[in-house]
Amino acid sequence: MPKSRAKAAYMISAVAKQYNIHPQTLRLYEREGLLKPSRSEGNTRLYTDEDLERLEIILKLTRELGVNLAGVEIILNMREKMQAMQRQMEEFVRSLSEELAARLRQWPQEPKSSLIPVVNLSPARSARAEARKAAAGESSKPS
Repeated sequence: MPKSRAKAAYMISAVAKQYNIHPQTLRLYEREGLLKPSRSEGNTRLYTDEDLERLEIILKLTRELGVNLAGVEIILNMREKMQAMQRQMEEFVRSLSEELAARLRQWPQEPKSSLIPVVNLSPARSARAEARKAAAGESSKPS
């Protein structure tokens, strides 16, 4: 069984120093539900790279754009919903593409019961059609 790769985790003091914020600010963000660091067996907060990415967004919103914490929460929730919708759309497009490909593979070579004439422009079919016309004495080329 392959070993799972451990994620990097940073303690609260290292994160606070790196981002020039007080550890209490990080605790506040956790209380407000903006950050959810994991905990060690000794109950120490451990921040992953994903937590740090989220923290960077929080800091940009609060420091550069002046958004309050309630606004930050709304924005982060909307971002998560948009990412979920994006994943759903990508899954839908993928399954639709697979379904279309499967139906095209099952499509009969000569659809005789079609109400609308179907033209297949593949090179092999064009060559066969030209050969049939030539054998019947027709010419598709203007004289």
